[in-house]
Amino acid sequence: MPRPDPAEVFELTEAGQVTSPTQQTHFASRYVDGSTIDWLREEAAERERTHVQRSQYGVRGLLLPWFDAVQMWLVVILTGVGIGLTGGWLDVLVKWLGDLREGRCSYGFFYNQVACCSGVTPGEACLEWRTWSEFLGVRVILAQSLLHSFVYVSLAVAFAGSAAVLVKSYAPYAFHTGIPEIKAILGGYVLTSFLTPWTLLIKALGLALAVASGLSLGKEGPLVHVSCCMAYLLSRFFKQFRNSEAQQRKLLAAAAAAGVSVAFGSPLGGVLFGLEELDTFANESEVMWRGFVASAVAAVSLQWVNPFGTSKLVLFQVTNGSDTWRAFELIPWVGLGVFGGVLGSLLIKLNVEAALYRRNNALHEWPVLEVVGASAITAAISYLIVFSRVQASELVANLFQECDPTKIDYHGLCNPSAMWENVFLLILTAALKVLLTAWTFGMMVPAGIFLPTIAIGACLGRAVGLLTQGLQRAYPSAWIFLSCPPDPSVRCVSPGFYAVIGASAMLGGVTRMTISLVIILFELTGALSHVLPIMISVMISKWVGDAIGKDGGIYAVWIAMRGYPWLPPVDFHDKGETGAQLMRPVERLVVIEDDRETVADLAGMLNDHDFHGFPVVHRHEFLGFITRDKLRLAITPLLAEDATSGRPRRCVFSQRSPCNPEEAVDLTGLLEEAVLHLRQEVPKELVVSMFQKLNLRQIIFTSGGKLRGMVTKTDVVALLTCNFPHTGALPSGPRRAWE
Repeated sequence: MPRPDPAEVFELTEAGQVTSPTQQTHFASRYVDGSTIDWLREEAAERERTHVQRSQYGVRGLLLPWFDAVQMWLVVILTGVGIGLTGGWLDVLVKWLGDLREGRCSYGFFYNQVACCSGVTPGEACLEWRTWSEFLGVRVILAQSLLHSFVYVSLAVAFAGSAAVLVKSYAPYAFHTGIPEIKAILGGYVLTSFLTPWTLLIKALGLALAVASGLSLGKEGPLVHVSCCMAYLLSRFFKQFRNSEAQQRKLLAAAAAAGVSVAFGSPLGGVLFGLEELDTFANESEVMWRGFVASAVAAVSLQWVNPFGTSKLVLFQVTNGSDTWRAFELIPWVGLGVFGGVLGSLLIKLNVEAALYRRNNALHEWPVLEVVGASAITAAISYLIVFSRVQASELVANLFQECDPTKIDYHGLCNPSAMWENVFLLILTAALKVLLTAWTFGMMVPAGIFLPTIAIGACLGRAVGLLTQGLQRAYPSAWIFLSCPPDPSVRCVSPGFYAVIGASAMLGGVTRMTISLVIILFELTGALSHVLPIMISVMISKWVGDAIGKDGGIYAVWIAMRGYPWLPPVDFHDKGETGAQLMRPVERLVVIEDDRETVADLAGMLNDHDFHGFPVVHRHEFLGFITRDKLRLAITPLLAEDATSGRPRRCVFSQRSPCNPEEAVDLTGLLEEAVLHLRQEVPKELVVSMFQKLNLRQIIFTSGGKLRGMVTKTDVVALLTCNFPHTGALPSGPRRAWE
């Protein structure tokens, strides 16, 4: 949005005072990328706007608030419909492109394998789906193998390379998952370039290409970014969102919930994800209600598209022979929880090291070449291992299934005589995906980490399930297995559900999510009867992960490395320190002296320092706080006037001395109306808590009216991330000082 003419925003009165008209209430919404919004001013402006609407006489006073509510709900519903249709389209496109690497349908090029074989009875061979060697008539076995591997790797490189070129050339903000940036934006960070229509298009198209290439990544997390881009685009048509950053963020919170709903087919999980991971609904019940509606609408739209051909939202349907689980199974399930916490922390550390190496290496200058090389290596290695050759979603779906004699055995997974071979291949697949995911998550392509993490945990869980099942069959009369049915033909241990437990544990160890993760998993699998074991595994994996490292999960780590001004919702406890130990003393602050600075001096101060605001003092007595953007808009026309007259004028910020417009200009009207003061003796714990709960940008410390120091949001962010050694190691986007 173009900036207004400064002469129209601030006017100089006959008394020499710079005043701001009623448009000043809308000034707060004009932030530049890299800054943070002033929540107090935004909320005050929104309350004033609502009050003005309701104070209108007659029918107008009744219709204006209703019209605002209609606009909000219209954007929420359209966002839900849009992300539901987009998610379904992406599922179909990814499935078709992924299957294209292995073959094609004989009667239609644009049919994926499921659609091509839809008329085949389960258990029968599908003759309509033909591999490339069959389609091209290659009969020699060696030639068939070479052809299959060549097409598999070549298409993988082509898809991944195309995605990287699109992202690098047209939308750099479309890479990665987008959830760290969304968390920062919802916390008040301004990054409009992250939500543009071009970013939306490239993110969606690049995501389909990247996932179909077989890289160790998923599409679930990026769908949150896609949903928020869609909501932002729709909100641009309505003035109330263009003028209010706070209203815009409430809308984005609902859109994020809809994105999770579509990603996992989990409407309740989407709402809880916003509550737990995005920390957006804690104090806003109406925001949670909008998120609920957006999630429900998105889920209905996705089910209407029916991309899986099952008429269900459940992506990985779990089929258990029995809903009963035995007490002895808690032992391997607890073990999976421990493994999930350890491997989750290991994956985070490996991913951090890979990101730092990429940043400080020549690869940083050749992102497309890195993607092409990584995709070629991933495809070549994956082709050799049967369980990693297929797409991750197909692998997870088969690992979650129980053995059924009426269905085809998935690569001998149900063969009891090949138990050790399957265990070895599953562990090898999990280890390979840990390494590939750690490197891939951070390359110049859209990438999510949910599905690769689920696949790693599912492989380990299925391996543990096979071992437990084999042990029970080998020693059926052991006392620990006495609760199993005496009939050996009745299954006692369900290895498929062990894969679900492993997936939940691994996902908990990587993201450190708890409640929302449990809900997402039981909506994802339909395993409502086994929620308690899932809860146990998630709980243990989080305990173990937090004990190993205080990183707070993969998204918190990336926020810290990016240096975003986001305050994690953690409880901070001091050791007797006060605000004096946290504040920047007045000697280290850049302050404006009342009645001593000329207009040119203030212009030079703005050019020399990139702080978002400055304290104003009169002989060490604190007068107020003035923001950078408001000051620049005010002095720009004054500089031209001083240059014309040749008489520099001083700037005053108080009414203690009369202001002669020919000698001085009164900028009192520019001072912030609400500035929080504290004594420097207050506990540091209280200062941090006020920043977290009030969404402040700064706190001023005074004593007897004298300025003693100041604490900014940047200082508190640095305090809460001081245990992470790589804070700010990967700066991205516009850089501004948030002090």
